[in-house]
Parts: sequence; C-alpha cells; structure tokens
Amino acid sequence: MRIPRFELERFFAEYEFSTPYLLCASDCESMSVSELLAFEPDAEEAFRELRLGYTESPGHPALRAAIAGLYEGIGADDVLVHAGAEEAIFNFANSVLAPGDHVIVHTPCYQSLLEVPRAAGCEVSAWTAQEDDGWSLSLDALERLIRPNTRAVIVNLPHNPTGYLMAPAAFARLVEILRAHGAILFCDEVYRLLEHDAADRLPAACDSYENAVSLGVMSKSYGLAGLRIGWIATRNREIYQAMAGFKDYTTICSSAPSEFLATLALRHGERIVARNRHIIEGNIVLLDGFFERWKDAFSWNRPKAGPVAFPRYDGDGGVEALCRDLVAAKGVLLAPAYTFGHGERHFRVGFGRRNLAEALARFEEHLTEIA
Repeated sequence: MRIPRFELERFFAEYEFSTPYLLCASDCESMSVSELLAFEPDAEEAFRELRLGYTESPGHPALRAAIAGLYEGIGADDVLVHAGAEEAIFNFANSVLAPGDHVIVHTPCYQSLLEVPRAAGCEVSAWTAQEDDGWSLSLDALERLIRPNTRAVIVNLPHNPTGYLMAPAAFARLVEILRAHGAILFCDEVYRLLEHDAADRLPAACDSYENAVSLGVMSKSYGLAGLRIGWIATRNREIYQAMAGFKDYTTICSSAPSEFLATLALRHGERIVARNRHIIEGNIVLLDGFFERWKDAFSWNRPKAGPVAFPRYDGDGGVEALCRDLVAAKGVLLAPAYTFGHGERHFRVGFGRRNLAEALARFEEHLTEIA
C-alpha cells in the first residue's frame, strides 16, 4: 500500500509534545490512572492483580458489554474493539471495501477517512460541507454523487474539525437514501455525547440502519487517548466478520491494562463526559468573546457539538504562517487548514481542555503585537 503523508499527524509530530498550549487539541481533558482507579474502592487492587497475558481478539467481554450499553439495539457480540479509532478505519477500508468500489466521504475530514479507502483502491468522491450554511451537508448533493458502484458513505457526526451536527430529520433522510441504494453508512461518532444541547443528539448510526457501522473511541468524549481503545458497533454480521478476520493481521488483540481501565471508565462514563461537557460549555463562551473582539480578523462559525471548531482567518497572509508564528512566539498551537485538505484560510481550534483561557490570552497577545 502507498498512502500520502498524513499532514495533521506530521504537523503534530513537529510540535505536539514540545508546545505548552495545544489550542488545537481534538480531545478533552484527560486524567491520571490514579484518578480513574479512585472511582471504585477495589479498583486499584484489581488492577495490580491483572494478568498480562493475551486478551480476546474481539475485546474483553466486560468491555464489549460496557460499550454495547452506549447503544439501543447493540449487543456485546456486535462490538469489535480496536487499538483506537485509527485501526478501525484502516481495517474497515481494507476488509469491507474493495478496489473499484465508489466511496463518498464527508469533507473536510480527518485525513484517514478519505485516504485509507483511496489507498485501498476505491474511487473516492468528496461530499463537501457548506461553510455558509453552518458547515451543513446537502443531501441533494449526496444523491448526485451516488453511483451504481457506491459501496459506502463515510460521515463524521459530530464533525471534526467544524463541530457540525446534522439535524435528526436530515440524518433520517440520509439513512433512507443509503438504504434505497444498498450502501453502507460508516459513521465516525467519536464526539457523540458531547452535543452542546443534549436535545440535538442523533441516534447512533448502528441503531438506525442495519448496514451501518458506528465508530467510537475512548480518546475524545472521555479524554482517555492514552488507553488506545476504540471500537466499531454494527448489526451487519458480514461487515463484522470481515473486520474481525482482518484484525488478525493488525493488532490481533488489545492491551489488557487498557481494556481494564476503559471498562472502569465506561462504568463511570456519564460522570466523565459530564465533566468534559462542563469544560466545553465554559470554554466556548470564552471563544465567543475572543472572536467578537477580533471579528475583523476572523470569522467564527459557532459549533453545535464536540470540542473543536474551524474558524476562518481573514487577516493578511495565509493561516499556516499565522499558526507557525504563533507557536514560535507564544507556545500556542493551532492546526492550519491544509492538515484537513481545506485550503489556506481556516484552522482548527480545540476547547476541551482546562487551560484554554491561558492559551487564548497568549494568542491575543500575539495578535496585538502583530497588528
């Protein structure tokens, strides 16, 4: 397989672990192992006694049961655990899709959603979000993109990097369109549960459509990226078995300590997610004020869900120069639009961490100095 350079990850490789303020982080506030173990009185002792042998390839039964509890019509046997969301994307594209298949991908996007199917030999069409309509997706445009060989439509709801969330009626129509064409819906739902208004929450794709795959992970809504635990949930046994078989050639099974800690976290998932939603709610108010003060330099399209947004830079010069100058001068990192394949004017801002106020203050200092 030959696959293009992963622009966002290579950009992060330059800065992520040497920069004090990650104002572009896609995850939420994390926690220590000790904080997680403190949720249950006997958890620390159980963790110490954990055997470090191989684990079950589909995932530990207790973990799969906990994940299944996030859905309405999914059982533990419908869940396949992976090493983060990235492995699941890779396995889906290489086991379920085939050379010559046509795939439609919601863009801008996390690059692997687009490039892994393309590297697997698929014909890929971009279903591009409309910035002037809150980064919405046109279902009429989708119907024009569908071909007789359209095998799958890949969407990300809630969306990275824009924070867009499809309306329930539109999502229901999306399912109807794909059902009529017999196409798979692969829905990246890693930010599900982080809707800014819980009334906007969509049903999981795997609960809504028999040929859907829902992608989840511990990294985003739960802020536990270091566990490297992700999963897919699907009622389609053909898809499930194909991915389970392909996983024998990737990770085979997950880390036993990670599975233990992920299971523990999911037992207390509502508390963890509520904490992160609280951080997001406070931080987005700070962003509203920041972008109001700097409205001549930026266009702010307020997100509906998740801890990320995709503002436009309307000042002089390209956004990549702004991002690199900012990190050099103030130790504050933003992710420029090219890392999402979307031109030279936008950037991703992340607001799921507690130090956002400090990062914004340093950003504002920089803007004042260069004005």
